[in-house]
Amino acid sequence: MRHRLGNRKLSRATDQRLALLRSIVRALFINGKVEVTLTRAKEARRMAERLITAVKANDLNARRKVAQVLGEKKLVSKIFKTYPEKYEGRAGGYTRITKTGFRLGDAAPKAMLELV
Repeated sequence: MRHRLGNRKLSRATDQRLALLRSIVRALFINGKVEVTLTRAKEARRMAERLITAVKANDLNARRKVAQVLGEKKLVSKIFKTYPEKYEGRAGGYTRITKTGFRLGDAAPKAMLELV
């Protein structure tokens, strides 16, 4: 039974899966949007939404949490300068997933994950 299982495994070991999701979220924050497969987009969305919610708190604990996931000091400081004001009135829904078609090699559904 699948009751209360929290995440998709993406056919990877835990460390590889977390590294993949962190790199997708890092690219999302740097570029504003990223095109990946639909299941990866759905998992990266969970991580990105939680990070933006932490950024809105704008305290030391939130900064450490975001730095633990992203790892780049310049990116963390950029996020803490821009996103608290940008998403001040929103209670959630900071990202948008748009389906963009299918990948040529294996017909996997692709999606664009972007910041609203």
